[in-house]
Amino acid sequence: MIDWLWPWAFAALPLPWLVRRLTSRRTLQQPALVVPSMEDFSAITTMQHKQGAQSLWRLMALSLAWALLLAAVARPQFTGEPVNLPTTGRDLMLAVDISGSMATEDMEIDGEYVERLTVVKAVIANFAEARVGDRIGLVLFGTNAYLQAPLTFDVKSVNRLLIEAPVGIAGGKTAIGDAIGLAVKRLRLRPQDDKVLILLTDGANNVGEVEPRIAAELAARDNIRIYTIGVGAEEMRMPGLLGRISGRTTNPSADLDEETLQAIADATGGQYFRAKDPRALMEIYALIDQLEPVEQEAEIFRPVQTLYYWPLGGCLLLWILVLLADFRRHRPASTGAANA
Repeated sequence: MIDWLWPWAFAALPLPWLVRRLTSRRTLQQPALVVPSMEDFSAITTMQHKQGAQSLWRLMALSLAWALLLAAVARPQFTGEPVNLPTTGRDLMLAVDISGSMATEDMEIDGEYVERLTVVKAVIANFAEARVGDRIGLVLFGTNAYLQAPLTFDVKSVNRLLIEAPVGIAGGKTAIGDAIGLAVKRLRLRPQDDKVLILLTDGANNVGEVEPRIAAELAARDNIRIYTIGVGAEEMRMPGLLGRISGRTTNPSADLDEETLQAIADATGGQYFRAKDPRALMEIYALIDQLEPVEQEAEIFRPVQTLYYWPLGGCLLLWILVLLADFRRHRPASTGAANA
């Protein structure tokens, strides 16, 4: 279907005719010329017919060019058939702790110990890739909480922003309450019963303006379910003179406030999970992935293609043809005058 954005532009269609009528002057009748022979009169008559045909062609070309110009100004566009975008009806916000403690190397993969944040980025990226049709947002927090990505269907951009975030960029401390408050602010305007926040941290709330339990109460009022994940191994051998084998054993997750994380989940109808290794973290996100989606109104998209350049191109082509015709018609007269 072709639509016109500015159809009122066609109201200017008779404008050249009106201008010509208003500016034209009455021509005085001239006495007839007396020609010496019928042969000369026939030549004049033939020339007049030729000039009349040329004038008619020129008038029709210019009129069509003016109509095409107005058609381009009216901005025609082709609107395609409606396309339903895939949606599962869930708005899902990810809140990820990137404080300094997330650099702790207590996650073992194939016998090698890697940073917590490295494992978290890989697991969340796989989780987000599977959320086709969900709107996903990202909050990164440390000493401060920042909205890194608003709710969007563009999962690849969300993953890229998460992967590019270095540990400690938001500060060395942990503001769990501020992270929840920021996520609630973004989710509260969304439809009811389809809002989820997944919060991952390895520590305890030790900075910020909002207490985590108070933030959880605000989330509960807006029907936002919060799933909390405490990440970090319970035992890690510190390097000694002969490597990790000879080092002492310590608990790298001693600062993890599991009680608060459990209370946050309970207050909002969510669950608390404990991820002590990469496998457990993957299983947790697989479990969250099995949540029943809430039906939502389908997103409808109509592809639109602009077409103004077609009539504009036709107008320019006619103008060029008229100019070339005028140039060819006046060229012999100019050449003759020059030779004289």
